[in-house]
Amino acid sequence: MTNLSYIQANDAAWLTFLEQIERVTPYLNHLKEHIEVLKRPKRVLIVDVPIVMDDGSIQHFEGYRVQHNLSRGPGKGGIRYHPDVNLNEVMALSAWMTIKTAVLNLPFGGAKGGVRVDPRQLSPRELERLTRRYTSEISHIIGPQKDIPAPDVGTNQHVMGWIMDTYSSGQGHTVTSVVTGKPVHLGGSLGRVKATGRGVFVTGREVAAKINLPIEGA
Repeated sequence: MTNLSYIQANDAAWLTFLEQIERVTPYLNHLKEHIEVLKRPKRVLIVDVPIVMDDGSIQHFEGYRVQHNLSRGPGKGGIRYHPDVNLNEVMALSAWMTIKTAVLNLPFGGAKGGVRVDPRQLSPRELERLTRRYTSEISHIIGPQKDIPAPDVGTNQHVMGWIMDTYSSGQGHTVTSVVTGKPVHLGGSLGRVKATGRGVFVTGREVAAKINLPIEGA
């Protein structure tokens, strides 16, 4: 069922995605012949992220960037910092990003990234060093026309600002469009921080109206 040597039988997130693909396949008619493309990510990158800690020691963290499909445009997807991040999870999230951008007819593909780390255990300086090193390791596959990271679990506008600055240093000029979710004064969008929560609110409101459920007291 997996067809990929680096996927294990208990890699639940990726297998869940494959099961979803299998369920919808009978309804795709002439598009069925293309379904195999979705079952294999275009590019999977695993990187070592060594940083000097504040106490002078060196610690190594595992980082990922997966570009599932770039057929519709550059990859789009967040970067998460969490101690439980793994390749299987990042692959599945990148695949779901492919589906989401396609459903909304956006000119993007699906991608996702992450580092296995608990950001709450790092000082601000350690977090910056981690971000800049991770960015340098994946910089050859990201960019406005390649793959555009965004904030996710454990990351925020400050992390996006460090990514933008590190990537820009390698290009020799400022590239604000390499990430979304950056600070407003660095070219970020107003309302970005609250966008996900606003989407949940709007969805809930529309569902409540559809089933005639009063919002007050719900």
